[in-house]
Amino acid sequence: MENQDWLILKVLFQTKNITKAAQVLFLSQPALTHRLRNMEEEFGVTIVHRVSKGVHFTPQGEYLAKAADIMLLQIRQLKDEVLNMEHEVAGTLRLGSSHVFTKYRLPGLLKTFKNQYPHVEFKVTTAWSKDVFSLLYNQDIQVGFIRGASSWNGEKHLLFEESICIASKEPFNIHQLPQLPRIDYQTDPAIRALIDNWWRETFAQPPLISMDVDRVDICKEMVVNGLGYAFLPDILVHNNDNLQKTVITDKSGNPILRQTWMIYQKAALETNIVKAFVACAKAIDFQSDLLFNPPTQNNKPL
Repeated sequence: MENQDWLILKVLFQTKNITKAAQVLFLSQPALTHRLRNMEEEFGVTIVHRVSKGVHFTPQGEYLAKAADIMLLQIRQLKDEVLNMEHEVAGTLRLGSSHVFTKYRLPGLLKTFKNQYPHVEFKVTTAWSKDVFSLLYNQDIQVGFIRGASSWNGEKHLLFEESICIASKEPFNIHQLPQLPRIDYQTDPAIRALIDNWWRETFAQPPLISMDVDRVDICKEMVVNGLGYAFLPDILVHNNDNLQKTVITDKSGNPILRQTWMIYQKAALETNIVKAFVACAKAIDFQSDLLFNPPTQNNKPL
């Protein structure tokens, strides 16, 4: 069995459809079917039966498909260990990251690391913070970046803290917010809870939600175009956005902060590439605007 054979079993078991599995794997349907027949001949069993809406796995086929995760993990670990024997930082680094961190901080980090270690490649999975936990637990990734309170029991490092602000194109008074159009976006439950708790402590009436979009960057563009206000992480609001912003605080007047963490397994540090990457991330100032938002010709620092 080759590495791709195990991957075919895994994807086919997930999709239960040869056409969809072939699309995911960038294979033709005849090529996938041919590999599947070779596997059945190798093990001497029938792996799947074709049915009207896809395929049905036999008990033997289901057993092999469930073993695919273990085999793929062992192959990845074997590759990591072989590369590690060379005492060289090289290979593919598997990362999982929340959406906002992926867009606004991860590219700068990867560029810095790539400049130091040019023989490294990256495989990045973007997901909600809660799903990054699962990816790391299942060893699908080696390092994760999550936003919000960290309940990870393994190794973790606080990268930075940021405030949550109310952003608007036009000047506003906080007491007027219940009467103003608000733009919401899909986000992790942790930040949604922070915003909802602040609202309940501040106002007796519900907000006037005029839009509910799926991504925070879309929400910000709506705000930039004067279509309403929004609660945005401070990491997203820059001076050249020309937005009015007010940081929300608790009853004691302290800014309500959201944390961003790097998480990983301690055993992963035995791999050269992970050890070097973690050290690189710890050394970076993630709140530096010059590092992650370099000035353009029209926006030079004074």
